This record gives sequence, structure tokens and C-alpha cells, in this order.
Amino acid sequence: MTGSDMKVRLMNMIAERSFRYRNNPPFTLASGKKSNYYFNCKTTTLDPEGMNLVGNVIFDMISNSEITAAGGLTLGADPMANSVAIISYQRGRPVKSFIVRKDVKGHGTKGVIEGNVEEGETVVILDDVITTGGSTITAIERAREAGLIVDRVIALVDREEGGRENIENYVKRVDSVFTRSDIVNLHNNK
Repeated sequence: MTGSDMKVRLMNMIAERSFRYRNNPPFTLASGKKSNYYFNCKTTTLDPEGMNLVGNVIFDMISNSEITAAGGLTLGADPMANSVAIISYQRGRPVKSFIVRKDVKGHGTKGVIEGNVEEGETVVILDDVITTGGSTITAIERAREAGLIVDRVIALVDREEGGRENIENYVKRVDSVFTRSDIVNLHNNK
């Protein structure tokens, strides 16, 4: 399967498994906002085929960069980062995965970042869905506090609700695999 075939298959999986539309009552999002659209990408990113597709598509997006690790705020970024790590290893250019904790551990090293990343490494921050960008910005800030260099952000789905613009105040490059419009258009045309 080519890279473009994988991307098409991934978009179909998200439209079928991870996307919901409801008029009344609308969904309440993590940001507290109300929306008729809801994405639960974990039904795709935790699926064996979905993990393979996510890993390949995102690896293709970063394979020609200086990025040595991929991660983001737990839980949305975790399966994505692990998928990228596995695929990158299989394709001969290992990219490590890391986790940004929501809360600092109260024991041990009391670390915020989990994984084999070191100060000075160039990383990509991943997120499954961007709405306002708040979770992604938290991950960026914590990664920088740990001495990591954030090259870019990649979201699986950009809801097109201002999150990208908010994140661009912290990182110049924000890419998305898909936008809400991509998924809604596919959903509406089925």
C-alpha cells in the first residue's frame, strides 16, 4: 500500500469509527465548548490497522527532518507516538516515543516526561485532535521545560476552531493529517 493509499484508508477509518455528528443535544468537548461534531480518535489509534496507518503516515511527514522523538500529552498522543516509534524502527530510521504527563509524579524522579529522551533533542509534539490547542500547548511548554527542542506539532485531526492559530503562537509549524472539513466531507458523501 502506498503512502497516499494509507492516508485515504486512515481518513476512511476516522470517518467510520472516530467521527460522530449530533444535532441535539450537542457534544461537550474537553475544552468545555459545545459542538455538533465529535472525534474520538482512540477508536482508530488503538486499532491494529489504525496504529499501522498512523505510524506510517506520520513517519512520512517527519522522515526527512532532524526529529529524534515523538510524543505529547497523555492519553491522546500515546498510541500515535508509539506507532511512529515502531514504524520508524521498521523503516530503518528510529524515532523514540515519549509521554508528557498531565500531573507530576509524587514519587521517584518526579518527572513530567517519560521516555528515553534527553535535553537538546529535537522532537515533534503529537495530538489526536486539536480544538483550542490547550493540551498541545501544555505539552509544548513541558517539553521545553525538560530541555527538548520542539520542531513542530502534528495533529491527526484539526477541528478548525482556532487551535492551530493558538499553537502557532508557540511553534511556527503546525501540521494536521486531516481537518474536520476533510472528515465531514467524506462522511457526508458516503
